[in-house]
Amino acid sequence: MASKACQSSSYMSLSFLIPRCCPQIVSRRGIKSISKPRPNRFNRSLNLPLPESTTAAALQRKQFTTPLRTGALGTKKGMTAMYDPDGRRFPCTVVQMDRVQVVAHKTRERNGYFAVQVGSGWKHPSNVTRPLLGHFAEHKVSPKRDLVEFKVQDESGLLDIGKAIGASWFQEGQYVDARANSRGMGFAGGMKRHGFSGQPASHGTSLTHRAMGSAGQSQGGGSRVYPGKKMAGRMGGHQVTTQNVKVVKVDDAKGLIVLHGSIPGPHGCSVKLSDAVKKPWPSVPTHLLAAQPTTEPVSNTA
Repeated sequence: MASKACQSSSYMSLSFLIPRCCPQIVSRRGIKSISKPRPNRFNRSLNLPLPESTTAAALQRKQFTTPLRTGALGTKKGMTAMYDPDGRRFPCTVVQMDRVQVVAHKTRERNGYFAVQVGSGWKHPSNVTRPLLGHFAEHKVSPKRDLVEFKVQDESGLLDIGKAIGASWFQEGQYVDARANSRGMGFAGGMKRHGFSGQPASHGTSLTHRAMGSAGQSQGGGSRVYPGKKMAGRMGGHQVTTQNVKVVKVDDAKGLIVLHGSIPGPHGCSVKLSDAVKKPWPSVPTHLLAAQPTTEPVSNTA
């Protein structure tokens, strides 16, 4: 109690330091601009849409680049040449489709997106793992050598499970995107892998004509090699996409598709063909939208 009394008496003794009338501070605006504020890249002003970071918003953004229908799997058989009506010779690539079937579906309610799982070829049941064997048996499809997913825009692009996709799925004159694993070339140096010019051919260079050279700075760069530095290493063996490849000829009886020019991958590799995303979607007849029924015998048990 005595301490509180001392504090109150000290405050009373210092009351003369407080001004009797405190001036009221009024904020004043400067010159008001008559022009609207310039837009900026920061979400600070009003009337801006909320950021869309949901899965549905991401699918909406990809709607215009997602094909309306599924693609197909083929095997690269080799290259040949053809002649146009003017007599000019141009290279071609032959792709053959072998027992391509729809194996399963992916739906937005269950998986978050629409896709068609397509299989091609045939594999002996003894060489298929039990989980995959059960997957094929559940959908009543024979074991496939290759399995690939093709995203589609909506539910209308989902074909019936078990339907076969022939070479007539693509039309002559349309454009497709071809994806395949490029030919693996093993360990390659900087000149072959990245196109480095190498060291001088003379003027004192000894035994380092094809060497890469410096890999980084010393003290100024942190005395380290930056991530992503182009150096010697494994070359090839990764997926490459060739866009806007024109379909020159289609042989539905033999399952052959002739493409203009070259596509990635060695002979015998698996090639994924789909409608080109940078070209208008092809106008497909209604009888091709429903894929042909398969006549392949179902054999999915070990």
